[in-house]
Amino acid sequence: MPFDPIDFEKRPYLNYSGWPIKFEQLTPFFEKANDWLEAGAYDYDARTALTPGTPEQIKGLESVRLHTNSLERFSRPTDLYIRYKRRLELHPNLRVLSGANCIGIRLSEQGGQVEHLELSTLAGTKFFAKGINYVLSVGGIETARLLLASNDVNPSGVGNDHDVVGRFYQCHIAGNVGKLTFSGPIDSIHHGYDVSPEGIYCRRRIMLTELEQKRLAVNNVVLRLHFPKIIDPSHKNGVLSSLFILKWFIRYEYAVRLKDGNEQGILHYLKHVMNIVTTPLDTLAFAFNWLRKRSLASRKFPSVILTNKSNLFSLEVHGEQEPNPESRITLTGDKDALGVPKINIDWRYTKNDISSARKTLQVFADELERTGLGKLEIDEGRFEEELMRFGAYGGHHIGTARMGVDPETSVVDENLKVHGVSNLYIASSAVFPTSSQANPTLTLLALGLRLVGHITLKSKDSAVQRRPSASV
Repeated sequence: MPFDPIDFEKRPYLNYSGWPIKFEQLTPFFEKANDWLEAGAYDYDARTALTPGTPEQIKGLESVRLHTNSLERFSRPTDLYIRYKRRLELHPNLRVLSGANCIGIRLSEQGGQVEHLELSTLAGTKFFAKGINYVLSVGGIETARLLLASNDVNPSGVGNDHDVVGRFYQCHIAGNVGKLTFSGPIDSIHHGYDVSPEGIYCRRRIMLTELEQKRLAVNNVVLRLHFPKIIDPSHKNGVLSSLFILKWFIRYEYAVRLKDGNEQGILHYLKHVMNIVTTPLDTLAFAFNWLRKRSLASRKFPSVILTNKSNLFSLEVHGEQEPNPESRITLTGDKDALGVPKINIDWRYTKNDISSARKTLQVFADELERTGLGKLEIDEGRFEEELMRFGAYGGHHIGTARMGVDPETSVVDENLKVHGVSNLYIASSAVFPTSSQANPTLTLLALGLRLVGHITLKSKDSAVQRRPSASV
């Protein structure tokens, strides 16, 4: 999904917000990135992207404060290296080196440009790469580490004259909260995945309108309908109990949601086993569909979705973080196998992050009550604990080399060039000034494609300037 137009704005209520480019400047690159990621048409509005007649997410919920038609699109998922490997191999002007780890950015004596990159294999072979322009595409964490560790010319590191590199580290505020009960018929709630006309899995979210975000002065937050808490066996669902029992075999960022911070006794596990035993057909049907649509399918079903038989849900929160200069990545005195300093991550969130999620949930609760469609119950005393129990999970590493016009408060300019270094660029979520409610993939790729155009134009201009003039 793309970031939203509001994410690029300077918001008076959100510290350090505002991008040096506008949403519209990325629109053509969003469309191309969508194609590269094999996510179908660039249309993220359910009213136009889905087949006419597709059921509403929550039938009868009409509101001027929030909307339920914002979409996520899911790629196959597409492994870009596997998908485009042959193109890379056949490209006449491209050479790909595997296992060549960059261990240093070596600047000129004055520090105004990159002279070369220092590389090393794990076996200890060291060599250099020299070019005209250099682009770092090594992620939100490694970007900060490499810039800080390349301190042979500038003791503070590359692009870090004002101690900004590594600061403003953001992920997302994410967790499952609340007890949501709908009062209408079960078929009035459509919480699963839809398939677009071109065969793309899509999922709808609940979010405040831009006007409501500004009125309440809150960060950008989305809500997703989610099944009841898996850890509680009172849901009587054999599939959910199976997931709980198998949590040790599930990837960490997902399995962590199946633990509530407390050790469960044997009786707790036995109740889950009873759920599996008493609903064997449901469990077997789920296992068969998961094998067919997920394990064996080329375009994989994105995640666990179960038929809801009780109109009882929880809400999955995914929210923007307020940029915070004290949330940061720094170097330690230890070094890795390549001789590069290791890092310390000090991730922090603010009261505004929590209050924004709480206010967003409250608007949803108010609109359910106003329309008589349901009731949302939140344990206010444990809200922050529930939301933040597992900290920053999900792998979204953002903001450590932020974009801006002022070198004193940013690391790269609007074209992703590092301030003060004429030929060094960063294509990474590290450059995002703010984190939005969305995962960063599509916006990151759009920025990368925009950078390709900038460097291409810059190279053509340089070639024209170097062309000898004719004399008569």
